[in-house]
Amino acid sequence: MIAIGCDHAGCEMKRIIIETLSEKGWDFCDLGCNGEACDYPFIAEKVCTEIISGRCDMGILICGTGIGMSMAANKINGIRAAVCGDSFSAKYTRLHNNANVICLGARTIGCGLAVELADIFLNTNFEGGRHQRRIDMITNLEKKG
Repeated sequence: MIAIGCDHAGCEMKRIIIETLSEKGWDFCDLGCNGEACDYPFIAEKVCTEIISGRCDMGILICGTGIGMSMAANKINGIRAAVCGDSFSAKYTRLHNNANVICLGARTIGCGLAVELADIFLNTNFEGGRHQRRIDMITNLEKKG
């Protein structure tokens, strides 16, 4: 199950991602918003809570640039969120960084590219190995914070 949420800037992109990737077999937990004005940290927390609890495996967050959502999500222990605007970043943030949330900018990329990036992100597995040591270092930084 994929947790997905957006602020008011990302409603159309969220709808298109859910429609397109549902056709490929992905199940989504839509955590809003649905057009009403809202604050992105609230949505980021809702999505990340679903991941940390284990109810969802990964997340997709959308705001105007993806940056605000990323900043908010990365304040939550256990979340590794990355803003992606290209396919290389979407692939390698999973492959090497084991990111569990992709953040997309509704005002910086088009919906077609957003679907492509989300698809790459969701279909790429963590490589592990030498990269796990760095993930462990990130986890240790969280414990210090």
